Amino acid sequence: MRGSRGRPHCVVVGAGIGGLAAALSLHEIGADVEILEAVREVRALGVGINLLPHAVRELDALGLRVELEARSVAPSLLLYCTRRGQEIWREPRGLAAGYPWPQLSIHRGVLQEVLLEAVTARIGTQALHLGHRLERVETGRDGCTAVLAGGSRVEADVVVAADGIHSAARAQWYPWEGALLWNGSLLWRGTAEADPVLDGRTMVWAGHPEQKFVGYPIADLDGGRQLFNFIAELRRPDSGLAAREDWNRLGSLEDFLPAFESWDFGWLDVPAIVRAAPATYLFPMVDRDPVPRWTFGRATLLGDAAHPMYPVGSNGASQAILDARCLADALARSEHPRQALLAYERQRLPMTADIVASNRRGGPEGVIDAVEQLAPQGFADIDTILSYEAREAIVRGYAAKAGFAARVVARQS
Repeated sequence: MRGSRGRPHCVVVGAGIGGLAAALSLHEIGADVEILEAVREVRALGVGINLLPHAVRELDALGLRVELEARSVAPSLLLYCTRRGQEIWREPRGLAAGYPWPQLSIHRGVLQEVLLEAVTARIGTQALHLGHRLERVETGRDGCTAVLAGGSRVEADVVVAADGIHSAARAQWYPWEGALLWNGSLLWRGTAEADPVLDGRTMVWAGHPEQKFVGYPIADLDGGRQLFNFIAELRRPDSGLAAREDWNRLGSLEDFLPAFESWDFGWLDVPAIVRAAPATYLFPMVDRDPVPRWTFGRATLLGDAAHPMYPVGSNGASQAILDARCLADALARSEHPRQALLAYERQRLPMTADIVASNRRGGPEGVIDAVEQLAPQGFADIDTILSYEAREAIVRGYAAKAGFAARVVARQS
C-alpha cells in the first residue's frame, strides 16, 4: 500500500508490547513510522507473561525469536491442580504439544526491551518520541492528526492507538464507557528466585473459584535457580483495593498471603515463594465490553486499547501482537488506508470479542472450578469425579476459541 505521498506515514500511539510490535510490523511493509509515548522514560515494568505459539510465530517472522528464546523459558507442560495440589489435568505446551513454535514465558519488561531494541536498530531513535501524551485524534478525508496534551499536532496517513487500557483515543470515541469493569477478583503478582518447581519447565494452575495460584518460571539463573513468576488471586468483591490499574502498584502480603499459608503441596511451597519475592504488585481483574468498531476514518485501536480482557489464558500480549501483524498485512494488501483499517477490524474485532467473553466465563481453568464443585474435599481418582473427555472439552474448547489450537497454528504456518 502507498499513501498519497508515497510511503505511508503511520503514527503509533504507545510504546508498550502492542505499539512496538505494530511499529516493527509497519516498518517491515515499508511505512514511515513514528511512535508517541506518554512517559518520559520507558522502564521495564511488570512481571511475567506468556507468549502463545501463534504470537511467537509472528515475532519469529520479525526476526526476534532467537533473542526472545535466550531471555525466556519455553514451558513444556501445564498442570492444573486442586487447592491441595492434587492433579486434575496435564497437557503439553508449545513444541511439546506439536506446535511449530514454542510458547515462551518471559518478563514483560524483557519483552518490551527486546522490541524496543529492535525498533531502535531498524527504525532509529528519532522515531520514538517520549513525553508525548495523546489527547485526541482528528480524522479527515486525506489523513489524520494526533493532537497531544499541550496542543502540539502530529500529522499522519494512519494513526494506530495502542495506548493501553486507559486509551485516550477509545475514551474520545466512546466517552460514555466510564470506569473499567471489575469482576470482584484481585491479583497479586510477583517474581521470586527459587529452585525449579518439578522439571523447571512446568506451569502450575491451582485452586478453586474463590482462590487461585498460577506460577511458572520466566528465566533460568546461575546455579540452577530460576526466576519464578506467580499470580495469587482472591475473590474480594467487597474490597476497597480495586483502584486504578497500574503495572507498578505495590501490594501488601497481609492482604492475601494468610489465605495461602496452607498451600504447601510438597512439590510447590506457595507461601515460601511469595515471601521470597522482593515485591508484589496488585491488579484488579478488569476488562471492558467489546465495542462495535475500532476504526474511525484513518485511525484505529490496537491491543488493550481495543480489547481489554481478563489476564486469563495467556492472551493479553499475544492478542496485541496478532493485532499488530494483521494490521500491517492489511495495509500491505490494500489500495487505501481506510480500506485496510476496516479489513483489520473485520478480522480481529470478532475474534477478540469472543475471547473477552470466554475469559469472563472462566477460560481454561474452568476445569479446576468444575472439579471443586464436584469434589470440594478432594478425591482418590479424578476420573470418577470428572471424566477425561469432560476435562478435555473444557480445556480444548478455550484453546480453539482463542485461536491457538495446535492444528490452527500449524495450518497458518
